[in-house]
Amino acid sequence: MKTIADPDSPPADLNAPLRQALDWIRAGRFADARALLEPLAARPGIRPGEHPDERLNLLLAYALGGSHEPVRAAALFCALALRYPAAVHPAYDLVTLLVAQNRRADAEPVLQEVVARTPHDGRAHESLGDLLIQLGRFRDAEARLRTAIDLRPDSLSAQNLMAACLSEQGRNAEADAIFRRVLAAHPDDATTHANRGHLLAAENTFDAALDHFRQAIALRPDDARVRLNHSIALLKAGRYAEGWTEHEWRFRLPGHASVSAATLMPSLTPDLDIAGTHILLTHEEGLGDTLMYLRYLPPLVRRGARLTVRVPETLAPLVRRIAGLHRVITGDQPAPAPVPAYDWHCPLISLPRVFAATAEAMGDPPPYLTASPELVRHWRPYLPSNGRLNVGVVWAGSSRPDVTKAYMTDRRRSMKLAALAPLGRVAGINLVSLQKGPATAQMADLPDDMRLYDPMEDVRDMDDTAALVASLDVVVSVDTSIVHLAGALGRPVIMLDRYDNCWRWLSGREDSPWYPTLRIIRQPRPHAWDDVVAGTAAILEQMAAGMPERLFQKS
Repeated sequence: MKTIADPDSPPADLNAPLRQALDWIRAGRFADARALLEPLAARPGIRPGEHPDERLNLLLAYALGGSHEPVRAAALFCALALRYPAAVHPAYDLVTLLVAQNRRADAEPVLQEVVARTPHDGRAHESLGDLLIQLGRFRDAEARLRTAIDLRPDSLSAQNLMAACLSEQGRNAEADAIFRRVLAAHPDDATTHANRGHLLAAENTFDAALDHFRQAIALRPDDARVRLNHSIALLKAGRYAEGWTEHEWRFRLPGHASVSAATLMPSLTPDLDIAGTHILLTHEEGLGDTLMYLRYLPPLVRRGARLTVRVPETLAPLVRRIAGLHRVITGDQPAPAPVPAYDWHCPLISLPRVFAATAEAMGDPPPYLTASPELVRHWRPYLPSNGRLNVGVVWAGSSRPDVTKAYMTDRRRSMKLAALAPLGRVAGINLVSLQKGPATAQMADLPDDMRLYDPMEDVRDMDDTAALVASLDVVVSVDTSIVHLAGALGRPVIMLDRYDNCWRWLSGREDSPWYPTLRIIRQPRPHAWDDVVAGTAAILEQMAAGMPERLFQKS
């Protein structure tokens, strides 16, 4: 353990140990940071929290909070908050630091103690309310945020959080009423314009949503988060050319990998010849995104480009079967493959922008991926062969608890296995699990009348999963990478979609321009899975009766 020598002889410069402590805190090494900082803070004649270097006080508060010392951490946070009454509460960032370590719940004892010590500080209630929203305890969050608003009626952040809390519960009309009241009093608040635009886009009210985004952008033209959410609203409205261009603002988000403008692949034009150019294509976000955008690789190959594709190891075997690729490498840690020299770099999510003005704006149609024949033969015996339809099911996505937005979205897109109980009563089908991750534990308590075949224990990667999907009659899944895999393979897939659906599934339709074999069954109101499952059961009954053809045709 690196320590500071004699605490009675403070170093002339605290910068180095404070930088070290901050690095350790960001890495989740709170105890190490605490051991480093406590001797520095313990000066004769200085009471806890009164060290003249307030950076040290703040970092020590973080270290104590992350080391399960809520009382001492709260004392430091409250002392700092008292000295800076106009600033965001200093305890707020502890939540962000703990979320990065998948320790969100460990922030609650600290914030509860902060509220107990300073019950008249609206910022403390606001910070706790925000955390409780993330924890899914909406009634508790609502109570805290009402107190925060009572204490600070002019706090726009507290009112925006209250609207978010209501929206998370499906109470969108009440959330919108808050936005309208705030904007009536503060018409130049960019955050509220953007948040109302996001809510209206979820309700498919695109003209009004885009108008709010335009106002937010006029007020804060360089806010990457606003610009990215604007792009998502454009894409959901089907305004692809504008949306793809605006989507490039994601590169400016804090923490997002940047791409050099000098090497970022330009959009294709009739006079741009890419034959012989070496293009590096890289996985960027979720597996579903990459599976969706692989459709653009064959058109690049036909143009004569030499493609190096870097993807997670789980996708590499699937990608290697795409004809004409120069090289497929993996980017998984701890030893990512070296990247060869290239002329242009194109993250896969930028490919629709590259092709937007071409005849291949949607890439190649499915099937643009193929399952391994050898693996299909290997996995076929794992599936029942009793003359019934084999139906693959996925009821939950990856929660990604260290990424707050993804974590909260997953709560809305995933369901409990118990919600699929009506499928277990459909005659003439076998249910086959394609589920991975923590949600598989729900199979220990199956709904009555449900029998679920589970071949997934021995599945190693997406190539194995693709082989299973290729042998199924249909896949039924919430909005996960399995939907994209089945669609890319050209297999029938029914997606159980949340009310505030992802942009790529558009609105007001049950089919998809991306996957012709996809049928979408969407919640008619937030959290209403019963209607979705009942509609899916009806489709499966028709399929089992021998009428699958018309169910997956475009309407």
